[in-house]
Amino acid sequence: QVQLVESGGGLVQAGGSLRLSCAASGRTFSSYHMGWFRQAPGKEREYVTAISTSGSRTRYADSVKGRFTISRDNTKNTLSLQMTSLKPEDTAVYYCAADDGVAFTITQMAYDYWGQGTQVTVSS
Repeated sequence: QVQLVESGGGLVQAGGSLRLSCAASGRTFSSYHMGWFRQAPGKEREYVTAISTSGSRTRYADSVKGRFTISRDNTKNTLSLQMTSLKPEDTAVYYCAADDGVAFTITQMAYDYWGQGTQVTVSS
């Protein structure tokens, strides 16, 4: 299995940027599809973005398309999320997750391993 630790969250003003990182350890990182999910207070956890094992495919939720960029470095076992033009509605706990299935999917249930989350707060 794989262990995931997120970092990089914090408080930022609307319009600002943040970069989240997820460090992976354990089983071969490059064998996992990876995703970022978030949960705002009082809301269900939702999908944000995902990247395939090699990094050749990415998908984004409509709410973040054009503002967020997911990337991975399989040589360093790290996943990143560059967030720009942040909005107050982006405020949430952000989780990275790993899926060891064959198919590249954004379905939460497919993701088997989760980090502890990192808080992102965007002030207006």
